Amino acid sequence: MNKETVDIIRKFIADRDWDKFHSPGNLAKSISIEANELLECFQWSDTDYDPEHVKEELADVIIYCQDMLDKLGLNADDIVRAKMVKNAAKYPIEKVKGNAVKYDQL
Repeated sequence: MNKETVDIIRKFIADRDWDKFHSPGNLAKSISIEANELLECFQWSDTDYDPEHVKEELADVIIYCQDMLDKLGLNADDIVRAKMVKNAAKYPIEKVKGNAVKYDQL
């Protein structure tokens, strides 16, 4: 996410004095709740859904994730890159290409 967008999120939270309510545990719960609201968009159909509602729920997840990154002093690029290195080791191309099997079943 670019700095301008992150700054908008930070200002929104600061202007409302909500940081005191945003403990890592509360943020984790909020991320899960919003992710479930996103899932609800596809509850009865994988193809018949409201794209605007999906965007709103996905944005909520991302906003809470950015707030949690800030709360924990983490950088999204750093943690995603580190996780992708681990994922590449768990899921080598030659074993998983075109296959959805979990790494412990390879």
